[in-house]
Amino acid sequence: MTIEPTLPYLVDLTLQLASGLEHLEISERERQRNFFLSRQLSDGGFPGREGGSDLYYTAFALRGIALLGEPDSDFANRAADYLREQTATPASAIDTISLIFAASLLETWAGVCVFSAASVDWRQTTVESFEQLRRPDGGYAKTLEGHASSTYQTFLVALAYQLLEKSLPDPQRAGEFILGQAREGGGFVEIGVMRRSGTNPTAAAIGTLRVLQSQTRQELLTPAIKKNVARFLVRLVNDEGGYRANTQILLADLLSTYTALQTLRDVGYWDQIDAEAVLRFVRSLQDAAGGFRAAAWDDTVDVEYSFYGMASLGLLLAGTRDGPAR
Repeated sequence: MTIEPTLPYLVDLTLQLASGLEHLEISERERQRNFFLSRQLSDGGFPGREGGSDLYYTAFALRGIALLGEPDSDFANRAADYLREQTATPASAIDTISLIFAASLLETWAGVCVFSAASVDWRQTTVESFEQLRRPDGGYAKTLEGHASSTYQTFLVALAYQLLEKSLPDPQRAGEFILGQAREGGGFVEIGVMRRSGTNPTAAAIGTLRVLQSQTRQELLTPAIKKNVARFLVRLVNDEGGYRANTQILLADLLSTYTALQTLRDVGYWDQIDAEAVLRFVRSLQDAAGGFRAAAWDDTVDVEYSFYGMASLGLLLAGTRDGPAR
């Protein structure tokens, strides 16, 4: 039995993707890096499509920049100032998780500590807020009012605990919850009452199992699960060359394409990917001035989908551990 590496999942992922993007043409790297940098606002944060700095989009922007090279000190310090301001303000679970992701990246890639000025009990308070979301089945709900555990929220909380250098209080129970989200056909669902599997919940489930099996020292991600997941994802490729969110959706999108690629790599079935076709699809969503659109129907670039675009390129250019995909 092989247990996954001890590096935090997001750190390991960033290293994987950055390694693949080293094969990107210098001019393209600079164009994409400049796109992300151009989106930084005066307060140091990054906006979504609605305008105004937002923790969720700031985390995606910082992740994109980290893939393309270490940021200069002025950029990093302004981003850190924005993040420090957010530590003093109560935030939703997704914003708190985004703050942890973003702060971890700045400390790792720019040597800037965001939490040095935070209250001494900030980490403990944050952990307690996460635990208020834990449900009897071992998963985590999206909100305090939510009764159902969410596959994606459980994944995010597991990643946040890793970056806070803590383990989930009951990783075995969380693993049982995730395994219970599997459905006939090989995929996983977001909420237990759902019957139809989706690409993104499946990716979140596999990522969570990778994290949890290193904590439980048990093989949660079995060969049978890996094989079934690969079979499910292969059904979601369409004529565009990308991956769809589920079997009922006709058009491919960049988020589903990235998460499908990452999952197929994680389960060891990269050979099931038509890398040339997927690469054509990903590049078709690239804007000439930098950034990526979500899908063929989209006419706007943003930092979130631009991260998915760069991450997809990173995987496609890195290929498997045995060599780059062609």
